[in-house]
Amino acid sequence: MLSDLLHSAGDPLEDETVGLLAYATLTPQHAGAFRSYLKVARHAFDLEAILKGDARWPAEPDERDLLYFLAETFRVRLARDLPADKRHASSAVRQFAFRAKSLLVELAEISLEMAQLVIADDEAGNPRLPSWFLVEAARDLPRLVAARA
Repeated sequence: MLSDLLHSAGDPLEDETVGLLAYATLTPQHAGAFRSYLKVARHAFDLEAILKGDARWPAEPDERDLLYFLAETFRVRLARDLPADKRHASSAVRQFAFRAKSLLVELAEISLEMAQLVIADDEAGNPRLPSWFLVEAARDLPRLVAARA
């Protein structure tokens, strides 16, 4: 239904109009996720740019939905790219893990809730991220925070 509405309304639509249409046709959770995706697509917020250091986490209060979307995407990326056993991590993966720990600190400075979302267990209480990464993040957190001060 949303797709039909967007196509019939034509381009370009303001973000606010798209938001109204999304909330009118989708569940609130799906509408929020769609709006976040749209911001990413329209405004070039990109997790890859954040990972590379070319962009920062969005920090404005009106970008909270975008921050949520990027935090979710970050968690999925970590779960996908980090091996269960650290011994199977290449040097590139270890560098990625180190960068990810720094990004967690930056994210926590903006929203502790979003940083917790990244490392939280799933609904059944099972870790989503490898244990070695969580242990290293907890161990390195004071050093990473001190380095930013």
